[in-house]
Amino acid sequence: MLNLVARNRVIMLVLVMAVACLALGFAAPGYLSAATASVILSNSLVLLLISLGTMLVILTRNIDVSSGSILGLSAATLGLSLNAGVSLPLAIALCILTGIVAGAVNGLLVAYLRIPSIVATLGTLGLYRGIMLIQTGGRWIEGLPQDLKALAGSIGFGVSVLTVTVLALFVLAWIFLRRTRFGRYFYAVGDNRDAAHHLGVPVRRVQFTAFVASGACAAIAGLIFAAQIGFIPNQAGNGVELKAIAVNVLGGVSLLGGSGSVAGVFTAAIFLTSIDSALVFLKIPAFWNDFIAGAILLIVLLLDGRIRLLIDRRIRARRYAVHARSPQGGADKTAEKTLLAEASR
Repeated sequence: MLNLVARNRVIMLVLVMAVACLALGFAAPGYLSAATASVILSNSLVLLLISLGTMLVILTRNIDVSSGSILGLSAATLGLSLNAGVSLPLAIALCILTGIVAGAVNGLLVAYLRIPSIVATLGTLGLYRGIMLIQTGGRWIEGLPQDLKALAGSIGFGVSVLTVTVLALFVLAWIFLRRTRFGRYFYAVGDNRDAAHHLGVPVRRVQFTAFVASGACAAIAGLIFAAQIGFIPNQAGNGVELKAIAVNVLGGVSLLGGSGSVAGVFTAAIFLTSIDSALVFLKIPAFWNDFIAGAILLIVLLLDGRIRLLIDRRIRARRYAVHARSPQGGADKTAEKTLLAEASR
């Protein structure tokens, strides 16, 4: 049973989410509807993209805590460009380019200058936030054109162009990580960096690519953020990086690298967003959101930790049992008894 839970993390998470949604459906009539599902999916787009980029970095046994600042910087670049009269396609290109450059700086610091990722991205977190504030003068960017806001509008069945884009990016990420050799290098680098290097894996290029991809995801998240709310506050993206790390842990991505799936991240992000939406239906004040989400996450992590510990004990016990039954194991046991007898004399 424990092995089943550990091997089917995504399925178990889906089952937990389904049970929670059914319970909420009984407690709050109207929660179980297509409209609610559409709202949850739409509200989760920013978190989905930040979590996806963070996952790519974590797979290589690194961490990126600057993705929220990259989101804010990219969104500010987009808003300032549009208000300066730049066309929407060019402004979007500048927004994404900003994220790629910011991610490349992170990748350069970590992969080539050998600065620990937590130190490097903590530094760039403040740097990018400072650049954003200098750009905007500390003011909110308002008066964004209607063309940008229209991107968040429904094109049918309650989904927008942005929703389709995010889903397509998740499919591409799954194909990249599972079906391409370079994608599998991410797991190899995170699992054992030295062994991967000896096998010819371009470790530094993989790490650099992960940070660039994370920056690009954060930039697209900034675009979605601006399109959905119609303005850009000077604290845009603040704190979302921590929530993205929580999503990765909840989705089964190992913080030690080399393990995790796109499906797990997707499910966990939807799960956390659905909790926020459920609190609205239950008419619980918004300031309870972080407390309840944190408590649920903590419970899940504690259960997950206990399950992993029990599985490790079982695996270790089986290994010892096989070793004890083997002839070599018997010889070792005899030798051990002899040594103990000699020592007792």
